[in-house]
Amino acid sequence: MNEALITVTGWVADDPRHGTTASGTPYLALRIGCTPRRYDRRTAQWHDEPSLFLTVNCWRTLADNVRASRFRRGHPVVVTGRLRIRQYERDGQWRFSAEVEALTVGHDLSRGAATFHPPHQAAPDPHKPQEPAPVTPEETTTT
Repeated sequence: MNEALITVTGWVADDPRHGTTASGTPYLALRIGCTPRRYDRRTAQWHDEPSLFLTVNCWRTLADNVRASRFRRGHPVVVTGRLRIRQYERDGQWRFSAEVEALTVGHDLSRGAATFHPPHQAAPDPHKPQEPAPVTPEETTTT
């Protein structure tokens, strides 16, 4: 597979936007920002370089899980995915937009703690007959 896979660490720049396509596919888009910091040995100080902002697109289960994780503006994140460069024209000028089609999204645990919750499974149907649980040798008794 010859694709540009990248990992980006940064922060959520704006609250995520969740929706569903006309065909029923869930999606979620969020903007993330990254500000590289560099150490200047001459001044012995750190300084921030210009920020980079990317749109991250999540699809299907990932979109639902990111939504359920309640990512909000300012949360530290780590995103891995396919880099997409889009070219478009605005006001007579060609522009470029960098986007990431996300494979994974998570909170950056080097800057805080998180709790993992697996997705909820459907409740059992009360009208469907249940198969009896297998009996183990410890459960059988003879009198």
